[in-house]
Amino acid sequence: MTDYYEFLQISPRADADTIHRVYRFLAARFHPDNPESGDADLFHLVKTANDVLSDPKRRAEYDEKRRHEPPDVVPLSASIDFMDDLQGEINRRLALLAVLYHRRRTKPDMPDVALDEIEARMGFPRDYLDFTIWYLVKKGYITRADNAQFTLTADGVDFVETQRPGLPVLNKLLTSGARSAEEAIQALKTTHIPDAVRAPRTATPPAPRSPAGPAPTVAPLGSMGFLDRRVNKVDRRKNSRGGRRATD
Repeated sequence: MTDYYEFLQISPRADADTIHRVYRFLAARFHPDNPESGDADLFHLVKTANDVLSDPKRRAEYDEKRRHEPPDVVPLSASIDFMDDLQGEINRRLALLAVLYHRRRTKPDMPDVALDEIEARMGFPRDYLDFTIWYLVKKGYITRADNAQFTLTADGVDFVETQRPGLPVLNKLLTSGARSAEEAIQALKTTHIPDAVRAPRTATPPAPRSPAGPAPTVAPLGSMGFLDRRVNKVDRRKNSRGGRRATD
């Protein structure tokens, strides 16, 4: 069955307003009359997904069916070569990182992926993953729990995001969602839905400005030493002023 939530790139807990906003955005994008991005098949699927999820009764029936009949998974081995000696090993590493990255992005509160699921996603026995897993754990890109649950680390996220432009295989794995069972969903993964469409934004008040000039720029995380030096300098100034007052 088609996962309409996955297809629309929304949470299963999305409210009616969010579903309607995403539907209007995607319907306009894929409408056959759109000369730049029109796609009759995707438009039909968008409309079907909206018809089901916007009707409370049909949505409840769909959610119940979805719980008992999870979407089919097309193994990554159907489109990526994992068995060609060294290149196959490299592809296995990239595929495992892509699967864990996708889980980390879509379910940040539950980023762990079981070995059984990884085996099913990649489409070959876990025996071929022993060296792959050992290498990625030693590099610090993934962690392995005692219950054979795997999680992508911050270093793993950095690797995926910085190396994606130069690695066509990794880009292909990420673009396809590394899990989708239907080409339509894979195609939609390349469509960026603005945050403003998913949910309304609240206005952010401008940073306060002092009479002497603009507010100071916040230092990046890697510049904490710079902040420490500023604090010490301020302390020295205070102590100096305090000493002068004492002599007065």
